[in-house]
Amino acid sequence: MARARFNRALADADLSAIGPLLGPDVILVAGTDSAIINGRKAQLLAWKREFSARERMIYARTPDSILVSPVEPIAMEHGHWQGVASDSGATLASGSYSAKWRESGGAWVIEAEIYLTLA
Repeated sequence: MARARFNRALADADLSAIGPLLGPDVILVAGTDSAIINGRKAQLLAWKREFSARERMIYARTPDSILVSPVEPIAMEHGHWQGVASDSGATLASGSYSAKWRESGGAWVIEAEIYLTLA
């Protein structure tokens, strides 16, 4: 459900909905240039720039598997992603990803994501 909320927030360009889904020290490794975005604040700034781009892309992540640890409040998500043009809906980029989640205070937050651009 948290992934669905994140996808919805990206589609709606809703920074206030993204923040609570990110751990304070979240790490994102981008798919094409392997840029590293460290921390919630940095990631929110990156999304703010993305949302204000003239030719904005809308990203969606679709989980293929989620493995929840039986011994710690953590989970690993693997899936595929795509970025589509907001004006035409044409797919401009896609690939695979992995995300590590942690349950904190009754909510699941992303601790790390790594993306691989395949097309």
